[in-house]
Amino acid sequence: MDLSKLDPRLRLMQDADMKGKVVLVRIDHNVVKKGKIKDPYRIEATIGTLYGIVEKGGRPILMTHVGRPRDKKTGEIRCDDSLSVAPIIDYLQAKLPVKIFCPNFEPEGGKGITHIDDSIWPAIEDLKQGKIGMIYLPNTRWFQGEQAKGKERDVFCRELASLADLFVNDAFGSWQPHVSTYDIAKQLPSYAGFLLQKELIHLDLVLNPSPPYIAVIAGAKYDTKIGPLKALHEKVDHLILGGLIYNTYLAAKYGLQIQGVSEEELAMARELVEMDEKDKKIVELPYLIESETTDGRTEGKWRKVSLEEMKESKKLHYIVDVQPESFQLPDVQEAIVRAKTIFVNAVMGLMPYFYEGSRTLYELIFQKAQAMKLFGGGDTLQELKNLAPGPYLRGLDSQDTYYFTGGGSVLVAIEQGSPYHIKPVEALME
Repeated sequence: MDLSKLDPRLRLMQDADMKGKVVLVRIDHNVVKKGKIKDPYRIEATIGTLYGIVEKGGRPILMTHVGRPRDKKTGEIRCDDSLSVAPIIDYLQAKLPVKIFCPNFEPEGGKGITHIDDSIWPAIEDLKQGKIGMIYLPNTRWFQGEQAKGKERDVFCRELASLADLFVNDAFGSWQPHVSTYDIAKQLPSYAGFLLQKELIHLDLVLNPSPPYIAVIAGAKYDTKIGPLKALHEKVDHLILGGLIYNTYLAAKYGLQIQGVSEEELAMARELVEMDEKDKKIVELPYLIESETTDGRTEGKWRKVSLEEMKESKKLHYIVDVQPESFQLPDVQEAIVRAKTIFVNAVMGLMPYFYEGSRTLYELIFQKAQAMKLFGGGDTLQELKNLAPGPYLRGLDSQDTYYFTGGGSVLVAIEQGSPYHIKPVEALME
């Protein structure tokens, strides 16, 4: 790991004196869906940091968020087994030769957990004496103060800080400034973990790439990606779009009515269309899949369609995937083959029903591209692993492939022009 590529103001865990000290560690182990681990990649990526802390004599207390237990409308917090850290603890205990203790704090109805009570102190004594290897706190979003404002936030931050001597942030994927990622860094001596350092170094390849540079961006949310898209458009030589983002772009450029595209999204897409009028960086994929429904792949309700046909009919059902034939076109192949840097945050089709576009894209990138390949986003990595398992596994051990643990964090850094403007990272530099 080339530490010279990091901002010298960033405090690194290598430089921390951890001997005999309790270290509060924020990681991003948000991998549990319906009580089961969907993909352990994010857990595996943090194990080096955990070993490093123990090797330096530290006593780790781990914490992560899992899912979104807070109801946005009512503010109520749901603390149930489906969003528990228990499966993560089971996985770690099977992986590491340590005993991990998870304290049980009683929630107060819809308020969630209002306090870290005194029941944790005997466990911290056991941690200091080596009777247990680690403590893993409950889901941080079960705590009333984690995403709160005002008094509850301050109380939770003080209670967290009272548990430990140091704070290490290794949660690259958790870019939002919550108590466990941001506020706590102002209360304790704070450092960047090994994974966070590694992600920041590779982010530099996205922000300052070797040209020719191509980005592939797809997704179901336009509002969260228009800012990064505009920033990327200025950097790249070519831009490939998929999913609702591509549908919205096509609707805005050609005056089409595509089901699922809102007027608000169209207005944002017109900005991108205007940007592209001069440089023509967007590589259009002309062969697509149209479906009358998003509920499945129902025979007789989906069909192959070309962009020329779409321009004629003007009014369309849902566009749910890109046909593999689109990726066989010379201009598309040339853009990918010539690239020296490729950034992918993209699932091209409506999963799990329409997957051919994504699989063809991933296989083409690994077969033809001699570029530095950077993949970001939980859904992107999950589908890459499912649809192209061979290339995915080769990428894990390849110097020219990197898998980010947080797609949202990458997009925030792209939009802001620097990874050091991500609030939790900023807090490690102050």
